[in-house]
Amino acid sequence: MSRTRRQHLVPNSTRETIKPPGTGQLVVWMVTVTLLVAVVGSLANSVMALVGLLVFLPAAAAAQCTVRQTALVCAWTALLGSAAFLTGGADVALADRVLLLVLTACLIAASLYACRRRINSERAMVRLHSAAVAIQRQILRPLPLRTDDVLVDGVYEPVQEDRLVGGDIYDVVESAWGTRVLIGDVQGKGLAAVGAAFAVLGSFREAAHREATLTGLVDALDASVVRHNSYVARRGDDERFVTVLVLNIDARDEVQAINCGHVPPHLLDAESVITPPLDSGVPLGLAALATEPASTGRFAFPGGATLLLTTDGLTESRAADGAFYPLDERLAGLGALPRSDLPRALNEDAHAYAGRAAPHDDVAILTVRRPPPLHPPVERTQGHFI
Repeated sequence: MSRTRRQHLVPNSTRETIKPPGTGQLVVWMVTVTLLVAVVGSLANSVMALVGLLVFLPAAAAAQCTVRQTALVCAWTALLGSAAFLTGGADVALADRVLLLVLTACLIAASLYACRRRINSERAMVRLHSAAVAIQRQILRPLPLRTDDVLVDGVYEPVQEDRLVGGDIYDVVESAWGTRVLIGDVQGKGLAAVGAAFAVLGSFREAAHREATLTGLVDALDASVVRHNSYVARRGDDERFVTVLVLNIDARDEVQAINCGHVPPHLLDAESVITPPLDSGVPLGLAALATEPASTGRFAFPGGATLLLTTDGLTESRAADGAFYPLDERLAGLGALPRSDLPRALNEDAHAYAGRAAPHDDVAILTVRRPPPLHPPVERTQGHFI
C-alpha cells in the first residue's frame, strides 16, 4: 500500500511542555513586580514587608520557568530579603525577621526542587506521548491512504483531547480481491471501548487477506468481538458491540458492501448526493441474535464519484435546541467544495452547528475516491461476494 503523504489526523492530541519566558522578559517581570512590592512596602511603612510579599516570586517561577531561570529569581529574592534584613525593619523583632528569612530560604529551596521535578515530569510525559504517537500510527494509520483502487482521506477526532485513539475506527487493506475499507464505532467510551476497537482492527487486517468474500470477512470480525467480550466478561467488565461498514472496491465500477448497524454511506457525484440502498444488519458481537446472516449489497461507484463514510459522532451532533446535524442538507450545500476538503469542512461545520455544546462522541469522516493509476492494473482473483 502506498501513501501520497503522511498526515496525523488527531489535531487535538499533541502534548507540549510549558514554554518558559525569555530571560529578558523574566528580568522585566522581576523588576516590575519588585517596584510594585516596594511601593506597597513603603505605604505599609515596613521594609520587611518587601520580603513577605516577594516570597511568591520563586513559586511562580517554578511553575513556568527553567531551572536556571528559577535559580535567578530565587537569587534575586534572597538578595532583596538580605538587604531588607540588614538595612531596615528595626520596628520588627529580630526573631521575627530571622524567622521570615528562614521561611524565605525554605521556600526558595522548595521552588528549585519543584521546578526540577516539574521539568523531569514534562520530559517523561513527552517521551511517553512520543511512544503513544508511534503506537497510534500503527493502530490508526495516518491519512490519506492509497491503494491501486482507492484514495482514502479524512478526519479523525477523539472526543477527549488527550486520547489518541477513541471508539471510532477505520482501516484500508489491499487484498487479492480488491481494496477492503472498514469504518466502525465501538459502543461506549473509555479504555474498554478502545480494547474492542483493537480487537476489530487486528482481525480486519488479518482476515482481509484471507477471506475471499465479504461475508466471510464480517464473520471473522464478529468472532473477534465475541472473543473479546468473553475475555472482558471474565474480568467483570462490560461487553461491547461494534457497528461497522465494510466495503470491497476493485477495478469494476461498483462497490460490494455489508452494513452491520452502521451509518450508511453517501455517494457524491457532480450533480447529486444519494444514499445507496443497503440492508442494515446487527452490529458485530450480536450476530448470534440475528434471524438472518449478513448479506452483501452492491451499488454503482463510477469514476469521478466520491463515497463519504462517517460515524454517528457527526450525524448525532446536536444544536442548542436538540436538533441533529442535517448531514444530507449540509452535503448539498458543500457540493462545490473539493472532495479532499470535504471531511474537514463537515467536521468544522458540525462544531459550528453544535455551538457551545461540548462534543459527545468521537468523529471519523472519510472520503473514498478512485485515484489516477500509478502503474498497470494488477490481475486479481475474481471472488463471489455473497
